[in-house]
Amino acid sequence: MKLFDSHCHLDDSVYDPDFELVLQRAGNAGVSAMMVVGVNLKTSQKAAVLSGAYKEIFAAVGFHPHDASQASESGMEVLEKLASNPKVLAWGEIGLDFNRMHSPRDVQEKWLIRQLALADSLYLPVIFHERESGGRLLEILKQYHRNPGNGVIHCFSGTRSELTQYLDMGFSIGITGILTIQSRGADLRELVTEIPQDRILIETDAPYLTPAPEKNHTRRNEPAFVRSVLLKLAEVRGEDPDELADALWNNTCRLFRVPLDRE
Repeated sequence: MKLFDSHCHLDDSVYDPDFELVLQRAGNAGVSAMMVVGVNLKTSQKAAVLSGAYKEIFAAVGFHPHDASQASESGMEVLEKLASNPKVLAWGEIGLDFNRMHSPRDVQEKWLIRQLALADSLYLPVIFHERESGGRLLEILKQYHRNPGNGVIHCFSGTRSELTQYLDMGFSIGITGILTIQSRGADLRELVTEIPQDRILIETDAPYLTPAPEKNHTRRNEPAFVRSVLLKLAEVRGEDPDELADALWNNTCRLFRVPLDRE
């Protein structure tokens, strides 16, 4: 079984004391590749550095909606230079978050649109964050995304209507450990059966969203735990875990343009 954690934040300082052990545990769990996702300049730069130091790590760069107030044109220039790195394979995570509102709505929208234009010009797949935007992310994607479908809806937690629209636009859907949580994951377990197999990615969002059963022992998520997401996904969909793992590996490599036969 070969797994790709399509979204994690190994740049986080919580991994500093045992980073090498985290990678070792990931390898032991069958996780052969990880996408480390930036949320601002500092984390994007660190993600790019990590991707250069470890063969199993790839990177994405961008300003998260929480950090949109930090964005600037000079920051966009730095990110664009980072994106020239051959192991920076995506732009993100970007999007809209109208739940916590760490950045004003108009600022989030401005820099989402600006980053979409940059990602499109570089033909990079985009990693999207969406929380309680009331359909506004969909509106912006339909109006401004010149390469529709070239991206993934990270940590999908929306409605059936939103899922249908994302799928109709060609996007992949990222599934996290929420799927494994008894009450919180109930709606997701129902909807995940409606996603075509070739449009699903699995992710940890580590160090956040620790899946069951690991959450009973530790608060800190890590890439090794993406295996629990895979096993629950296979159970809910009634599919063979090994066959599903192969399909998800192929999906992720195809989206991020990683050679399928990569070892």
